[in-house]
Amino acid sequence: MRPPATPRERSVPEPAPGPEATDASHRAAPTPPDAPETADGTGATSDPAPRAAQEPPTPAASPEPPTTVSRKQAAKAAATSPDPTTGRSPQPPTATATQPPTATASDPVTAASQESAATASEEASVRPGRAATARAHHPTAREPSTTPAPTTPEPSGSAPEPPVTDLSDLAPAAWPARAAAAWPALPLLVALALWVYATRHTDVSALDDFGLVSSLHPTFWAGLAVLTAGFWFTVRDRRRPGAWSLAYVLVLLVMERATQALLYPTPLYAWAWKHDAVIDHLLTSGGLQGADRLGDMAVYDQWPGFFAAQAALVRLLGVDNAAMYMAWWPLVSSVLLLLPLLLIYRTFTEDRRLIWTAVWLFCVGNWVGQDYFSPQSVAFALHLGVLAVVLRRYGRSGGPHGRQGQAVWTVLLSVLVTAIVVSHQLTPGMLVVTLVALALTRRYRDWVPAVTTVVIFLAWCLTAALPFLSAAMPDMIRSIGDIGANVETGYGTTPTGTGAVATSWAARLLSGSVLLLALAGVVRQRVLRHRALPLLLIAAAPLPMFAASSYGSEMIFRVLMFMLPGAAFFAAAALLPKVRTLAADAAARDTAPPSPATRARPRRVPLPALPRPRYGVWVPLLVLLAGTLAFVPSYSGKDRVNYFPPREVALVQQLFDQAPDDSLVVAANRNYPLAYEQYWRVDHYWFLDDDRRHVDEIVRDPATVLARDMAAVEPPARAYFLLTRGQMANSEMNGQLDRAQLDRIRESVASSPAFELVAENDGGVLYVLTPAS
Repeated sequence: MRPPATPRERSVPEPAPGPEATDASHRAAPTPPDAPETADGTGATSDPAPRAAQEPPTPAASPEPPTTVSRKQAAKAAATSPDPTTGRSPQPPTATATQPPTATASDPVTAASQESAATASEEASVRPGRAATARAHHPTAREPSTTPAPTTPEPSGSAPEPPVTDLSDLAPAAWPARAAAAWPALPLLVALALWVYATRHTDVSALDDFGLVSSLHPTFWAGLAVLTAGFWFTVRDRRRPGAWSLAYVLVLLVMERATQALLYPTPLYAWAWKHDAVIDHLLTSGGLQGADRLGDMAVYDQWPGFFAAQAALVRLLGVDNAAMYMAWWPLVSSVLLLLPLLLIYRTFTEDRRLIWTAVWLFCVGNWVGQDYFSPQSVAFALHLGVLAVVLRRYGRSGGPHGRQGQAVWTVLLSVLVTAIVVSHQLTPGMLVVTLVALALTRRYRDWVPAVTTVVIFLAWCLTAALPFLSAAMPDMIRSIGDIGANVETGYGTTPTGTGAVATSWAARLLSGSVLLLALAGVVRQRVLRHRALPLLLIAAAPLPMFAASSYGSEMIFRVLMFMLPGAAFFAAAALLPKVRTLAADAAARDTAPPSPATRARPRRVPLPALPRPRYGVWVPLLVLLAGTLAFVPSYSGKDRVNYFPPREVALVQQLFDQAPDDSLVVAANRNYPLAYEQYWRVDHYWFLDDDRRHVDEIVRDPATVLARDMAAVEPPARAYFLLTRGQMANSEMNGQLDRAQLDRIRESVASSPAFELVAENDGGVLYVLTPAS
């Protein structure tokens, strides 16, 4: 910044202002002429004598020559070069100047100096020799000791030197920084490219006992490996924002859950087709019906929340039925779980490594398959939402808004619980035991959530669901306490064949590995045992449900699923170095002011030296990679059973298009598409669900026994025999009847005069019992 002009200095022409003058014009008002100045132009100097006192005035009658004046003023410009836009020589001095030399933005000379201000200091640093020469020839140009020496300007008659504007030396520093910040995008793009290539080169027309595992192109596995490695090195870097981890998790869900939707032309799972039939019933009948009309299917009308919402969605989207979008439901329902999971985990820690690794393990450990188009998929998301509200707002540190705030959250909690209760039978029971377990702890000793859930659950069971519960209650009471039978029925079928056995064990080993990692995390991370105890209770609370019921031979799978949110958190802690929790940080802040002794105290108990190599970088990465790859056979290993080709769907659709009311469909099992199509007017009989002695009779003399069972149908109703590829795959892989026995049944029916062929293709055969029979 140019110092304030003395009376003598006002009589000389003004040179182009340097960067200090330009900066000062933007920062503050002009400095009074009598104010002292520092080297940086702030107005306070280390030298107590003013600048005017240090420089004796020169008589006005002896002005310096133009060249001398130009050099003197350039020396006082604080390291800047002459203005390249003007070539004017300095004008003779005038003794009538009265205004201080304050630079304005409208002055063209000032504007030019602003363009060169950014490089003035750099220019001064690379030309020290010329600056020293200027000081030697002009001792009157005094500069503070902290200001870089000014450069010597060219004589007034020479061409001005252009400003230095080449910033190419900054590019090598900026580009590596940007590349380092964006490198996580490279594994993401590579994994997505490999996945797209794999989906375009995978053939699912001939699935074997390994399901999708043996049909996938090898680039799919390479893409999963690249994605897992990129996620691990990204999440371990504390400087990376959480958006990168979220992007990796979303790509993981796409590769896990959207692959089947892209590869298979029809939706998977016979149960998903069944739920589509329930929605179609609600749309057709326009209301709920009881057991006198629907029989066993009335249970869905007594828990209609999910189906009513989907019926409204079908009408809103303007599609024919839910089959138009239910193939993508596993991806949608999995994404819905992310928000409550993040809220739950962030209640106990802000360590992004722990949070996102736990989310990753949850995604790869959730192989049970309840994310398909079902009430369970939505009820489980709502279940996690209730837990997130309770953990964040009903703890001792979670109610900052007082009773009024708690009332608002209780209303929200009631809405979520009501949506669960009217949609699913098992999830409310799981929620009750979890909330009771939390209420028994000191931190969450608030019984409002548990009591609210119990009241809403009982109110529904004693009103709308009472007809079903009255019929099912005797069996439910008999199963209470029979833990062995309840667990065994989860694997009641016997996997048959190398593929079925391998995929079954892959699923068991994956769940067992997550639980063992969770146990290791509890042992290794001592802080989590105390500060994250609620998550430990969430993982253990579903275990008593083994004593309640077998839940249609699925209780073991449901218990594993409800344990997974808490187990994944502690399993992630086992793969990471020492972590901290929110409660531990708060406790540290509440203690006395930190001192050197206090800060050194945690370092006195370092991690054991032996586990450090095991819990480094590569071993946890291999564990994470093994779990990610094991998800594929666990989740898609039975796709031979769950996939129904378009020809099979067309065959079954032909059956229901021509079947009169009160007709009967006889099949080996219910594993075929549209199995419950028009269940309110067509009956079904699956002989493999019957007593084993009766199944043996059918195997010995198929046509005779089946004709006898189907003869009770009265005209104009018809009795149909349906055998499809999905039924045969399910029977073979689950150890019911092998292919030779099923082929014998088919040949016996085909050669019997009691049956007439209706339709046949590579998806199956359809026969009808002749009226004479």
